[in-house]
Amino acid sequence: MVDLPSTISADFASYYEYIAAHVHKWADPLTHEQFWHNPFPYGNSVGHLILHMTGNLNYYIGARVAETGYIRNRDREFTETAKLDKAKIMHAFDETIAMVVATLRKQAPDDWLAAYSADREPEARERFMIFLRCAGHAYHHVGQIIFLSKELARETKRQSSSA
Repeated sequence: MVDLPSTISADFASYYEYIAAHVHKWADPLTHEQFWHNPFPYGNSVGHLILHMTGNLNYYIGARVAETGYIRNRDREFTETAKLDKAKIMHAFDETIAMVVATLRKQAPDDWLAAYSADREPEARERFMIFLRCAGHAYHHVGQIIFLSKELARETKRQSSSA
């Protein structure tokens, strides 16, 4: 018989894997330059968004639930000036998703209501809520990645048409 806690674990795990698949769908085709290029005078590049998603999940779930010891440098997620290797950034993101999924699968029924606290996250008072909020946050950034990827493709098309 399936119970609610195991359904929560399985469904959240599937959703985080779905998020990762969508990140790859839109980020993988980008060149290294496109990955770090922001076509707008505001916002972030795809690379910075993935750094941010990785840092966010490593802190809120890794450090605060899985107790990985991760120490976050949130500002650097948005201000990194070195165009780091795209493959390494994507690998770190994949490892982070794997950690989140493994942590989800380890949750015992009582763990979902375990007290939770973290910097910059006063709304999440128990583990269920942090997994929910992080999933919503991550998919919000997937939407931004889709938008950026489409604009980068349009930019590339315009450049090839004028060449």
